[in-house]
Amino acid sequence: MTTTAVPVPVRLWRNLLSYVVKFGVVGLFGVAVDVGIFNLLRLDLLDTHWWINQALGAKVISTSAAIIFNWLGNRYWTFRKDRHKHIAREFVEFVSASLVGMGVALACLWISHHVLGLTDLVSDNIAGNVIGLGLGTLVRFVLYRYWVWRPRPGEVGEAALRD
Repeated sequence: MTTTAVPVPVRLWRNLLSYVVKFGVVGLFGVAVDVGIFNLLRLDLLDTHWWINQALGAKVISTSAAIIFNWLGNRYWTFRKDRHKHIAREFVEFVSASLVGMGVALACLWISHHVLGLTDLVSDNIAGNVIGLGLGTLVRFVLYRYWVWRPRPGEVGEAALRD
């Protein structure tokens, strides 16, 4: 019985790069959801009035909506071969990992807004949606790939669903 060695670029694509590309695509749409809702709330385009000058509250709402969108995209596309039967546990783990990423973005926004005194909309977007989102994305990818959708062979009821 002979086995054919899989070339390194193919193994790399299957094991990491395809995840990174799909994660990036889902993430771009998630960013659109996050940034869109954040700016609608900050500019009071939804006529809520409470959100005027409430950057941190607007960021919590916008990121929460993006978390739901991203979970669906990542579960059913990026990590579809790795998803598990225990959907509730997967969702809780995903939200937990996402909240860590949101904490990174909120920390950047808080420092900019309340420590540095940069309270204009452009500064809020740079701190929360560029720097914070970028750093938070790195943290979330690692947590999603190696915690939420890690292989769990032999664990009762956790056989991966295969399309």
